[in-house]
Amino acid sequence: MTSHPRPTTRLSADEARRIALRAQGFLGAPNRRGGVRGVLRHLGAVQLDTISVLARSHELIPYARLGAVGRTAVDQAYWTPGTDGAPHAFEYWSHAACILPVEEWPHFAFRRRAYRARPHWNHDLPDGTYDQVIKQLRTEGPLTATDLGGAKKTSEWWDWSGTKVAVERALMYGEVVCTERRGWKRVYDLAERAIPDALLHDELDDAECVRRLVRLAGQSLGVGTRADIADYHRLRGDQVDAVITDSGLAPVTVEGWGKPAWADPTALETVPRGRHRTTLLSPFDSLVWERARTERIFGFTHRLEAYTPKPKRVYGYFAMPVLAGGRLVGRVDPAREGRTLVAKQVTLDGPKAVPAVAQALVEAASWVDCTDVRVERVAAPELRAPLARELALALA
Repeated sequence: MTSHPRPTTRLSADEARRIALRAQGFLGAPNRRGGVRGVLRHLGAVQLDTISVLARSHELIPYARLGAVGRTAVDQAYWTPGTDGAPHAFEYWSHAACILPVEEWPHFAFRRRAYRARPHWNHDLPDGTYDQVIKQLRTEGPLTATDLGGAKKTSEWWDWSGTKVAVERALMYGEVVCTERRGWKRVYDLAERAIPDALLHDELDDAECVRRLVRLAGQSLGVGTRADIADYHRLRGDQVDAVITDSGLAPVTVEGWGKPAWADPTALETVPRGRHRTTLLSPFDSLVWERARTERIFGFTHRLEAYTPKPKRVYGYFAMPVLAGGRLVGRVDPAREGRTLVAKQVTLDGPKAVPAVAQALVEAASWVDCTDVRVERVAAPELRAPLARELALALA
């Protein structure tokens, strides 16, 4: 990429948008050599969620950037240890429950300490259960909650067993770590056994931890306001304020934002250019997971309606934004019926979006081994026939 001398303190809205797209891996050639692990390290956090429509969200994140990487290969990339037996990733509370690069373990020490100092629990912990869980893990090795004695007392999702409460508390404290999911169940192990010694004993103070996460958030966002940066790893605003000036991020102003912003200095060195990715996005993708930022950068209102009563949904249960040409051009609420990808509802941002939405649907269908695409409803009826024609051409 050619260097382009330019002021680094003022950005147009379009420059900020393109910087954000490049930082998130959607502008320019994808780094296929780094693969799924490269995407994880580039983003700093990949959110997990229980909802699975086309695929689970942590599978959709690398797919959106790399294309049709095999779904089995995605899980293997996250959870298979290296040749030295050390994990590549661990699961912890960041933006939400997230897969994180294992080298960031030391930088979440501030959060582990906070959980220990101010525990807030909705579940009671029976006497002796915590010590028993630690003893069982030490004796038997990595175990799921089921292996430990059961995750629930009843069939209700919230009614955790004592062992589940204990092991989740140990996870939050950092005495236990999750470095694998097996059949969507967390596999717990003692941190002292799973985390490499050099990382396990690299105890950083709170300011060092927060400074690192602020810098990582700035790099992953490209450019962001204080609120954007704080939200990425769910920091408090005052924590960001305390370290932002010596985080290594550069202060900038962005046209139309109305608030101070900071940018990754390397993102300001070159003009963002290259090929744009056309793809469906998980609603939990870090490009769009913060609603106010998504509206500010893309002029696009994004919300997850899975937990909205069906009669009140506007776009659908798991409406996935469609990214094309560096813009969010529509939404698709997908489902699967056998080998058919069903677009239960398609919402388009005008006729120009039709080819991109068709392309995104056909590529996604191929990725999940579907051979056909069926559209049930198009929010703008006059665009139904053009979309059907584009899909027929793409599927031919």
